[in-house]
Amino acid sequence: QVQVEESGGGLVQAGGSLRLSCTASKLTFDRYHIGWFRQAPGKEREGVSYISWTGYPIEYTESVKGRFTISRDNGKNTLWLQMNSLKPEDTAMYYCAADTTWATLVAGRAGYWGQGTQVTVSS
Repeated sequence: QVQVEESGGGLVQAGGSLRLSCTASKLTFDRYHIGWFRQAPGKEREGVSYISWTGYPIEYTESVKGRFTISRDNGKNTLWLQMNSLKPEDTAMYYCAADTTWATLVAGRAGYWGQGTQVTVSS
């Protein structure tokens, strides 16, 4: 059974940094496009960043450009999201998702999802 698991969330002050990790087991990692999504209380889930199985292309939602960096290591079956200059509005549950189709991933309909890791940014 495929398992996708996020880690690295926590409580940080505004302006601080966190690095989220996502690992996947029983999944041919280097054949999947992978992305980060987030959902804040009372809001819809939104896509944060996506990276193709080759490492390119990479996309970011406008609000995190210049602050967040997505990367992956297919040999380690791991995806990261480096988050710098965090703002209170970045507070959300962050999810990792994987799919073999780019459009399906970006549309938020990925086949595999993790349980999420909470990021809380205090002002």
